[in-house]
Amino acid sequence: MVEPHDETWFDDEAGRLVPLYAVSNGRTLPTIKLDLLSMVAATGRLPRTALEPDHARALNLCTSPTTVAEVAARMKLPATITKVLLSDLVGCGAVAARAPGPAVDPTDISVLEAILDGLRRRL
Repeated sequence: MVEPHDETWFDDEAGRLVPLYAVSNGRTLPTIKLDLLSMVAATGRLPRTALEPDHARALNLCTSPTTVAEVAARMKLPATITKVLLSDLVGCGAVAARAPGPAVDPTDISVLEAILDGLRRRL
């Protein structure tokens, strides 16, 4: 598990203590293309510099392959900000990303049931 700086950027009662634009250093575009369904996973390599708290949290959520959407949901961050954080981690080699597979019919009930089953197993 990667430990962030000693700073706490989130308070259980007050919520986020740092504005979202500060989390991504004002950036709104990731350095690599990531889709909400892109799979991300930690590589085991750590960056040379200390991680910011949100980068460390994102990396900790990638210990097993997961989607960008799931990381965003668990971090309670907008997808755009999460993509910036994850692209930083990909850029330093701490995370590997893989584009989603071929598109499936979003109305296919078997696909929706498989997704629901997967989400239930993670909870």
